[in-house]
Amino acid sequence: MERISSGIPELDDRLNGGYPRGRVIMVTGSTGTGKTIFGIHFLYRTCMDGKRCVLVATEELPEDIIKQSEMLGLGLSRFYENGQLVIEKAFQNRSEKVQTSKFGFTPEGLEIELPLLADYVPEGTDVVVIDNLGVFTLRLSVQDFRDQFDALNFILSTKEGCTAMFVMDETACKMTRGLAEYSSSGSLRLVLGENPYTGNLERHIHIPKMRRTCIKLELIRFEIGSGGISLL
Repeated sequence: MERISSGIPELDDRLNGGYPRGRVIMVTGSTGTGKTIFGIHFLYRTCMDGKRCVLVATEELPEDIIKQSEMLGLGLSRFYENGQLVIEKAFQNRSEKVQTSKFGFTPEGLEIELPLLADYVPEGTDVVVIDNLGVFTLRLSVQDFRDQFDALNFILSTKEGCTAMFVMDETACKMTRGLAEYSSSGSLRLVLGENPYTGNLERHIHIPKMRRTCIKLELIRFEIGSGGISLL
């Protein structure tokens, strides 16, 4: 199977060269595990390789994502400015649709079906990152989520031929009973836990699934430094 680099050399080594091209990869984890940074690594490398990329940002403004990428030495600004990287302002659009009533806020912007996210992706796009998919699950039943997720998966990977990374927070993953992993070609679970010997918090990757790839089920420790993610 043809591969596409994750943007993290040590991870590529463990995945026989990278993620399966033209498939969907899930990245899940709790707050602070580095989910968005995995997406930044992926976008930076694919942009460097000359591919057309789209980031659908549902929780952050483009300016914040660009600033974070620059701080990690994985600057996305030049690709954003020349149009090679498109950042769809789903977070801003969703926030602007929130209407005030006497009872508080009505999150109208959450009422979007997952397959419609494909409308953000222009023809000829090579790589899509959606961060965070979890905000669209709050009003869906488990069955509706599975149906809509499968439809989005089909549109992007089969019809459009994109390689996609879907970031999903741990809470939404549990609410939907982890069904997204069944339809994805690969899954990276990011775990934050305490080392029982040192008492320090550590980040780990668990790769429970990567189709057509020989993987080990061990936890892989990683750190986030000034240059981004490095596996230990």
